Amino acid sequence: MFAGAAIYINLVEHPARLECGTAAAVQQWRPSYARATVMQASLAIVGLLASLGAWVQGRGAPVLVAGLLLGTVVPFTLVVIFPTNRQLLESTLDEGSPRAAALLARWNRLHAVRSSAALLALVILLLHLGGRV
Repeated sequence: MFAGAAIYINLVEHPARLECGTAAAVQQWRPSYARATVMQASLAIVGLLASLGAWVQGRGAPVLVAGLLLGTVVPFTLVVIFPTNRQLLESTLDEGSPRAAALLARWNRLHAVRSSAALLALVILLLHLGGRV
């Protein structure tokens, strides 16, 4: 579920918000970020815990690897993405400025790292389920 939500944001939601102009994109990003934070953090943590539980039950190393990969999105967000988030949330940010546009572009690239990690975790799990890994 995390992978689907994350990829949707990169491929659909963020490009759509950018088409409205930088100022509108920043204004839309802020409440979207607040809502998505709770959902995505919960999905990543539940996915990690579920895979750890499955691994403990003997489901194999690929399940553990996939879960750990999914779990890395939480510290990645806190350490790498949060500084950009904080800047986008600043009340003093000129919402229509080139700086705001650059922050939105950086945020999308960084979010794509999370999407990629989640997609790779999903592929590992599917290959494992199919007996390929």
